[in-house]
Amino acid sequence: MSSSSRPVYSFTQLDQYFSHINFKRPRISAEDAKGPAGLDYLTSLQKHQMAAIPFSNLSIHYSKTPNISIDPKDLYHKIVERGHGGYCMENNGFFGTVLRSLGFELFSAGARVCVPDAESGGDQFGGWAHMVNIVAINGTRYMVDVGFGAQGPTQPLPLVDGKVSAGIGPASLRVLWTNIPPNTDPGQRLWVYQYRINDDSPWTTAYCFTELEFLPQDYTMMNYWTSTARTSLFTHKVICTKTIVDDEEEVVGSLILVGREFKRRVKGEKEILMICENEQQRIEGLKKWFGAEFTEDEQQGIMGTVTQLTPEAKHNSVVHNEI
Repeated sequence: MSSSSRPVYSFTQLDQYFSHINFKRPRISAEDAKGPAGLDYLTSLQKHQMAAIPFSNLSIHYSKTPNISIDPKDLYHKIVERGHGGYCMENNGFFGTVLRSLGFELFSAGARVCVPDAESGGDQFGGWAHMVNIVAINGTRYMVDVGFGAQGPTQPLPLVDGKVSAGIGPASLRVLWTNIPPNTDPGQRLWVYQYRINDDSPWTTAYCFTELEFLPQDYTMMNYWTSTARTSLFTHKVICTKTIVDDEEEVVGSLILVGREFKRRVKGEKEILMICENEQQRIEGLKKWFGAEFTEDEQQGIMGTVTQLTPEAKHNSVVHNEI
């Protein structure tokens, strides 16, 4: 399937999307998207996308039929018309279709999320369960990810080994062209995305990714595992996060829900907004801080599951790593 035969959104749909994310710029031309002006436009668009559209797995939990569709038509309805977010294959799949509709040159690639080994402290990686977009502008390739959460990249990262870019201040971001510990072939190389929370902190590996193009049928398999496997983080914890952007379009922080706790983190300072005692409080918090609303049937979908909030569950909860 050539890029020209992939689905695209109409100009009317793009304009509605721009309105949804409060993006004031006119549509860029396909010619400008490939040149120097394309990077500035893409950087601004990514910030607005991430500030308006949450990274979340809410549809897995607040649904009686939690089938996650990554069809572009369904994604448009969910994200623009309903105002919900999604996880990596939803948000990055949707954003990739937006970019293709505007005339950007891109393809998507798979990534393996890093999970530190509890015994050795070294980096371990899962299977292909994450998605990124690779965008070519003026002869340089950039990794663009709007679907990883609070520690994800907040701007296009050039695929240049070791180049440091700004994250949510005072954090920094970079990609390395290197091998990963589980590989048995020492000649293998992948891009490894890392972040550090400030200049005095060590670098933390978030995930590795390839420049091999993944096809829609690859994501069909990845999406099924991510949304159904008992060992997937998304099936046993409710997560929702989006970035905070100031009037100068600087990314200054994040709004985060993990489990029962809503919090705001701005320039490294954390504020607890609410610790929910029950489902009604979490539903109200999702509407207040993320603009997410659910039908009665969707709210009933979480009842009786391991992620339903009850007072008893609060006392049996354990501490998890921050998202």
